[in-house]
Amino acid sequence: MTTAREHLQSTWRWAVQTARLCCGVPDYDVYVAHLKEHHPEKVIPSYGEFFRERQEARYKGTGGRCC
Repeated sequence: MTTAREHLQSTWRWAVQTARLCCGVPDYDVYVAHLKEHHPEKVIPSYGEFFRERQEARYKGTGGRCC
């Protein structure tokens, strides 16, 4: 059984993820999980590096997906 606090935290995480996706910024945790599963040889970037790369891909038209 979930508590009211757990429900609120879950709702907040969902809202933040939705807002980021609406702005074109994929979820960092999902990206890290993808890298670990599909590209274990790659170095995992910091959140700042990830954010800058996503912004560049979005606004410079360089694509943005590896798979």
